[in-house]
Amino acid sequence: MRVFRDEPLLEIITYLQRGLAGGAPIDLAVLDPDRGRTCHAGELVDGHVHRPFRVWVDLAERLGLRLQTPRPGPPPLIELRFEPLARAPAPRDASTEKYGAASPFARIDKREDPGFVLDLADALDRVALGPAPRILDLGVNTGDELALVLALAPRDAAEIVGIDHSASAIAVARERFAGRVQLIEADLNGLAGVTLGRFDLVISIGTLQSPGIDDRALLRRVVQDHLTPDGAVILGVPNCRYVDGEVEYGARMKNFRQPELGLVIKDVAFYRKYLQQHHRQVYVTGKNYLLITGVAREA
Repeated sequence: MRVFRDEPLLEIITYLQRGLAGGAPIDLAVLDPDRGRTCHAGELVDGHVHRPFRVWVDLAERLGLRLQTPRPGPPPLIELRFEPLARAPAPRDASTEKYGAASPFARIDKREDPGFVLDLADALDRVALGPAPRILDLGVNTGDELALVLALAPRDAAEIVGIDHSASAIAVARERFAGRVQLIEADLNGLAGVTLGRFDLVISIGTLQSPGIDDRALLRRVVQDHLTPDGAVILGVPNCRYVDGEVEYGARMKNFRQPELGLVIKDVAFYRKYLQQHHRQVYVTGKNYLLITGVAREA
C-alpha cells in the first residue's frame, strides 16, 4: 500500500501507469477528501495534499481504470483501489443486428448517465413542445431514450414515430410501448421511401455517426422534408466509449491513448452551421453525448 502525502499529482500518475503493466489492482492511501472541504486541489491539510474525490474519479477514467469504493484508512487517510478495465475487441458485425436487442450495445442505458438525463431535460425545455406534438425518433432501437423523452416531457396527445433497422430492437420497443408509438423497421438511408410527414421534434441520439449512415444527407432530408416550419431537432453525438461496464469520456482514434475530438468537432460544426442556415437557434451542450439542439428563431 503506497501512501501519498505531499507528492504532486504527476508522481501519482506515473506510479499508476507503471502499475498498469502488471495488470493487478493498484492500492493507494491518500488524504480523505472530506478533510479538505472548501479547499482547492493542491492545498495542504494536516500535512497532506488535498484532492477532491472527483480528482480520483477523473484520474481513473483517463487512465482506463476502475475506481473501487474507497475504504477507511488510518486517519486522516482513505484507501483507494484502482483496477485495469478488461478491454475486449470490438465486435465485428455488419448486419442490421449490430445494435440489436442481443448485442453488447443493448446493455448500455443512457438513462443512468446523470449528464445525459440533465442535458436532455434542458434541451426539451428549449424545444418547448406543444400539447399535441408529432415526434420522430431516428434510431429508436429498444426505446430507452424515447422513454426518457416521454418521462421528461409527457404529452398524452403526442403522435410518436420511431424508426430503426434492427428487427429485434423494434420488437422490444413494440412490446415496451404497447401501441403508444408507431414503430417502423427501415434503413435510415432510405428515409425517402418512407411516408412520414412533418414533425414538431425530430430526435436522434448516437445514430448519425453509425457506420453506413450518410449523416449529412440524412440531416438535410430531415430539415427539408420532415420538420414543420417551427419544428426542432435534438441530435446526440457520441463523445465517449463503454469499456467493461464503465464509460470513458471522449471520442477515441486508433493508437491514441487520450481522446481526440477532431471528428466530433467537425460533425458538430457542420450540424450547427446547417441548422443556423435553416433559421434555427442552435445550442450545443453535453459531455459524454453532445446534444445539438436546433429550435426555430423567434420572428
